[in-house]
Amino acid sequence: MSIIISFMLLVCLISCTTARDSSREALQVTIGIGNGNLSKGCNDKHHNLPFKLNCKLPTTPLANEVLKFADQRLALVHPIIQKFKSLITSDPLGITQTWVGSDICSYKGFYCDNPPDNKSAITVASIDFNGFQLSAPSLDGFLDQLPDIALFHANSNNFSGSLSPNIAKLRYLYELDISNNRFSGPFPDAVLNMPGLTFLDIRFNFFTGSVPSQIFTQNLDALFINNNEFMIHLPDNIVNTHIFYLTLANNKFNGPLPRTIFKAFSSLAEVLLLNDQLTGCIPYEIGLLKEAVVFDAGNNQLTGHLPFSLACMENSEQLNFAGNLLFGAVPEVVCELGKLMNLSLSENYFIHVGPMCRILIERGVLDVRNNCIPDLPFQRSVEECANFFAHPRFCPRMWSYNYIPCYHFPSSSSIPEMAPSP
Repeated sequence: MSIIISFMLLVCLISCTTARDSSREALQVTIGIGNGNLSKGCNDKHHNLPFKLNCKLPTTPLANEVLKFADQRLALVHPIIQKFKSLITSDPLGITQTWVGSDICSYKGFYCDNPPDNKSAITVASIDFNGFQLSAPSLDGFLDQLPDIALFHANSNNFSGSLSPNIAKLRYLYELDISNNRFSGPFPDAVLNMPGLTFLDIRFNFFTGSVPSQIFTQNLDALFINNNEFMIHLPDNIVNTHIFYLTLANNKFNGPLPRTIFKAFSSLAEVLLLNDQLTGCIPYEIGLLKEAVVFDAGNNQLTGHLPFSLACMENSEQLNFAGNLLFGAVPEVVCELGKLMNLSLSENYFIHVGPMCRILIERGVLDVRNNCIPDLPFQRSVEECANFFAHPRFCPRMWSYNYIPCYHFPSSSSIPEMAPSP
C-alpha cells in the first residue's frame, strides 16, 4: 500500500513541475523499483513507466543565419565574396577561414573605406591578396562585381582564366595588379576603357597576341607587361604618354626600336626591354630619355654603333645593352655620365674602349667581357670576331650616331671619333 501511495505522489510531483517549466527543459528522473535502479532516457522506447517523461525538444540550427551588416553596400557584396570563396580550390595559408560572418572589413585581404559618392557609407574599397597562394579558375563574377573597388592587388597566387570585360564598369578602380598568376588569353582590352586606371601590372602570366598601341597613351603611371607571350612590333605612332615605368621584357616583341617612341617616352624613369626579339639599330633619339634611371635592352638582336646621344641620359644609373650585336667603339661621352653605376656591354662585338671607359672597367662599373677588344682579357676568339665582321651590317642615318641632341660642342675634336668598323 505504501508503495502505491509513493508512486502516486511522484506522478503528481512530475505533473506540477511540467506545468511550471515554460522553457521545456528536460527532467531527468531516476526511479528505484524493487531491488535495483533503472535509468530511462527520453529516447528509450522500451521503458516501463506508466507516465510520459517531459523531455527537451530537439533543436536544429537555422538554415540561414540572419546577418547584420554595418552598411547595405557590405550586405550586397557578401554573397559575391562567399561565392568566390566556394570556387577557391586551394588555400594553403587558411586565408578564407577568416571570411566568415557579417564583419567583411575584418576578412583577411579586404579593406573598407568610405566611397567617393557617399562619405557616410562603408564599402569594400581595396583588396590585397598578394602572396596568399590562393587557387581559383577565374576572377569573373568576383572582381567585376565589386562596384566600389579602388585597388585590387593579387600578386603571387594561382588565379587563371581571363579578365572579364565587365571590369571596365569599375569606375573607381585605379590600381590593378594580377601579376605572377596563370592568366591567359589576349591582352585585357577592357582596361582601355578605364580612364581612371593609373597602375597596371599583368606581368608573369601567359597572355598572348598583340598589345594595343592605345595602352601606351592611357593615363598610366606604370605599365608592367613583361614575362608574357606577347608578339608585336613596338608602335611607331605614339605622340605622347604619361607612363613613368614601362617593362616590356621577356616577351616576343620584335622589329626595330621606333624613333618616335623615345620622344613620347621622354618622361620615363625605367624602361625594360630585355629578352625580347628586337632587331635593327639604336636610333639617336634614345638620348631623349633624359629622365630614365634604368634602361635595359639586353639579350636582343640590336646592332650597329652605340649612339653618342646616350650622353644626354644624365639621370641614368643602369644601362644594359649586353647580349646584342653591337660593334664599333664604346663612346667616351657615355662613360662620362656622372650617375652611372652599371654599364653592361658584354656579349657584343665592340673593338675599342677609351681611357675614361677603362677607368670604369677598373671600378667594376663597365662590363665589356666577350667582345673583340684586342688588349683586354676575357674577349671573344679572333675567329669568332672575324666571322662576325665578315658579314657587314649597315645602319641608316649613320651621321646621327655622333649627334648629341642635348648640347653642342664647339669643335668636332671634343667628340671622340668612333673607330671604323673592320
